[in-house]
Amino acid sequence: MPRGPRMAPGGLVYHVLNRAAGRMKMFRREADFAAFERVVGQAHERCPIRILSFCVLSNHWHFVVWPREDGQVTEFFRWLAHTHAMRWRVSHRTVGYGPLYQGRFKSFPVQDDEHLLKLCRYVERNPLAAGAVGRAEQWRYGSLWIRLNGDAKQRSILSAWPLDRPRDWTRLVNQPPNEADVAAIRTSLERGRPLGSATWTQRTAQRLDLGHTLRSEGRPRTGSSDKN
Repeated sequence: MPRGPRMAPGGLVYHVLNRAAGRMKMFRREADFAAFERVVGQAHERCPIRILSFCVLSNHWHFVVWPREDGQVTEFFRWLAHTHAMRWRVSHRTVGYGPLYQGRFKSFPVQDDEHLLKLCRYVERNPLAAGAVGRAEQWRYGSLWIRLNGDAKQRSILSAWPLDRPRDWTRLVNQPPNEADVAAIRTSLERGRPLGSATWTQRTAQRLDLGHTLRSEGRPRTGSSDKN
């Protein structure tokens, strides 16, 4: 039998993303970030998924997680987003104003090799790319700052990676990105496509019934029933 896609022990790694409805700034002040951090900690107590990397910005967040079992990604992020949205509305006195998030979180499998390193670098570099800080490690609301400066409770939600993190990781995160790497990650985000080598991506898409994410964009061929 042909070998399946290489996977980290315990399952696939996932890139998970969600955005505020209308790209509203749901994190406007330090108290907003602190409240979200508390919800993340409580979600982790309820469902101790392995968090490898994350970053929270003004209107969205990224996580890179490594679930131990099926269903953990859904369990963790459904509770996280629902609980955060309810508490945010109460805190900002906007109960009944509609959804806080655009919708259900998005998740994308990622190969646990250099593609994972590139993704974690992309996630932790987000505040620098957005011009929010002069160096990525200065952004307090993410895993890079926590690993360097966080207290024991903050660091407890972070797990070891399924591969070695480079010793000069902080320097690498701050370096200008490879545009091809960024483009591949953005394509994964836009299309819902697994992120990895061509062979791994093809096999993983077939296994997870994500074949539609590999199709080229544009108008379907005449007579095709495919929907973009």
